[in-house]
Amino acid sequence: MKQQNFEEAAKVFNESIEENPNDSLGYINFGNLLLHMNDLERAERFYKKGIELDPKAATAHYGLGNVFFEQAQFNKAQKSFQQAIDLGLEEGDVFFMLGLTFQNQDHQKLALPYFQRAEELSLGDEVVLFQYGLSLAQTNQIDLAQEKFSRVLEINSNHSDAYYNIGVTYLYQEDITRALESFSKALDIQPDHLLAANGKEKVEEMLNQQ
Repeated sequence: MKQQNFEEAAKVFNESIEENPNDSLGYINFGNLLLHMNDLERAERFYKKGIELDPKAATAHYGLGNVFFEQAQFNKAQKSFQQAIDLGLEEGDVFFMLGLTFQNQDHQKLALPYFQRAEELSLGDEVVLFQYGLSLAQTNQIDLAQEKFSRVLEINSNHSDAYYNIGVTYLYQEDITRALESFSKALDIQPDHLLAANGKEKVEEMLNQQ
């Protein structure tokens, strides 16, 4: 599966299910493969069969949550991810995904503790840090948001969205010069970054009026 040889992986997982039809793991593994192939309908069936055989299989609930998330069924995804955590799944990914489900439902405050836990478990993950920063910004925790975006840029100095968002935090702090620098940097990396272009234009207008 890791080598993208999906046909061979499917064959092996299928043999595993035939040999151990009452073992949830075979169904969960097959579900993971189907999810990876974006066959969401069948992936859901396999995860549900895994849960039927072992209701405490945390990874099956996590996989099912991912199926719901991909279909933008965020409330269902939220319940599945929470169930996986309640059953003892202690990995950064599940906390991150639960944070994302709250973020997608515009429950930014509810997302924060899950992004925080995801950060603790996934040290140095720029994706986690960036989304955590967005939720902090959305809840007006500007200094903390700025800190997260800065850490993203330490990891990846070409992250145009981090430069744009750190520019917005500087605007909130009325540091117009650094906001302009950040928007310009975002545009250097990604010339078609519309938000950064708009931000830069507004800052330049503000400077011209001074």
